[in-house]
Amino acid sequence: MAAQRRNLMQSHQSWTDDLPLCQLCGVGSAPNCVYSPDGKGTQSHPYEDGHFRFRGEDCFLYGVFNGYDGSRVANFMSQCLTAELLLGQLNSTHSDADVRRILSQAFDAVEKSYFEAIGDALAEKANLQSQIPEGVLFHQLSPQCQKLSDRLGVLEQEVNGGATAVVALILNNKLYIANVGTNRALLCKSTSDGQNQVIQISQAHTTDNEDELARLAQLGLDPNRLRQTSLIGGQSSTRRIGDYKVKFNYSDMDVLSTAKNKPIIAEPEIHGGQSLEGVTGFLLLMSEGLIKALESAHGPEQANQEMVAMVAAELAQQNSLEAAAQSVVERVKRLHHDAFVSGRQRASHCSRHEDMTLLVRTVNYPLADGSLTPTQGGRIYPVSVPYSNSQSTSKTSVTLSLVMPSQGTLTNGTNTASTLEGGTPTPGQSPTATLQSTNTQTQSSSSSSGDGSLFRQRGSQAAQPDETGRVPPYVDFTEFYSLWGFEHSDGQSTQGGLGPQ
Repeated sequence: MAAQRRNLMQSHQSWTDDLPLCQLCGVGSAPNCVYSPDGKGTQSHPYEDGHFRFRGEDCFLYGVFNGYDGSRVANFMSQCLTAELLLGQLNSTHSDADVRRILSQAFDAVEKSYFEAIGDALAEKANLQSQIPEGVLFHQLSPQCQKLSDRLGVLEQEVNGGATAVVALILNNKLYIANVGTNRALLCKSTSDGQNQVIQISQAHTTDNEDELARLAQLGLDPNRLRQTSLIGGQSSTRRIGDYKVKFNYSDMDVLSTAKNKPIIAEPEIHGGQSLEGVTGFLLLMSEGLIKALESAHGPEQANQEMVAMVAAELAQQNSLEAAAQSVVERVKRLHHDAFVSGRQRASHCSRHEDMTLLVRTVNYPLADGSLTPTQGGRIYPVSVPYSNSQSTSKTSVTLSLVMPSQGTLTNGTNTASTLEGGTPTPGQSPTATLQSTNTQTQSSSSSSGDGSLFRQRGSQAAQPDETGRVPPYVDFTEFYSLWGFEHSDGQSTQGGLGPQ
């Protein structure tokens, strides 16, 4: 059995190749990149992310996997997890508790199967290590020991590495999310008043997560020390699949040595089922690399809302989900690069990014007719626009975001000057408008406008000037100018210092 699983890991073909793909989703991706001082990018290692998107007999199954130290675990996970879930284990009679149990058992089975698959290699590795003298340099070894050392290096490559995973299951028109590690799931729902409610379903399993710290503290670990430890075994995740060094040798690691049991686990945190009845919107599964790239470029505060705004903009402009997902990934990649070459406030955070993967799954969400101009560029800046009172809502305004073109962007068919060069945007730069909100509904949800019909139409009668001879503004650019000035004057806020006087 172990030999069969090892062949599965090494094979370029999979039984999942015959499963029907879901046509209601699209996937975009980009490889890792390290920037040289002149802004040129170089891929530092092979692409290690993975994903799947299958339509089962009674369900839909999606997953995004963030591999590290190789793609073996991510590939193994994408193949074996599917087998644990789409071979009759799930059916429409299952309750929410049944589904959560089956999902948890599937992750456990895949973890055990992976370690069985590398069991022979681990045993051979241990045997070779016992035959090679410790503390002796390679060139000082005998020819026979040098051969053993070479073989040991090959085995290390076979067994090293791990992966984090976020998996979405839709069964009986209910959504279930299973998360292990640092990937992210967002659900965007269009509300009756034209807002896009953004819900972050999964939470990252890191030492910044208080629930994870409490779990680890119960095992005998020091929470205060863990808070000061950003990486455990080279990774930020406190839950992961594979990674035998951390799973089997944690007692030899200083920060984990006092644990009563395995502290780094593959047990998923499962949410759901959340009914999708009557929902219009989309689901996003994002790898850690995509999240970190956007947060590095613009900060983490509005990353979820900004991601949803970009996806909504591309869905309004692209005629395929694949093109929309890829366009969003390319935009994040461009934003990250522009933040680095700008040399401004966040440049030091953007010297590199990891592999990026985005899966977009629509839920009764219309695609574009292709009549709009594709969005290009850059940063989303909010401005306030009067809100129509024709809808049943207590809100008095929504936020319209202006996406400022990045360097060398084509706008209206002409090559405009970069908005990163300083100064305020000019009319010739024609920023592209998309909708985004900063109105927080709960700790993990927010809303953004998604219906242009909600903006108040101008009356037929001209607005009357005030005592200064000015008419009331239709659009309030105060926050826009504040953010623009903050990011283009070395972090010094220019509230009131920009804009028409």
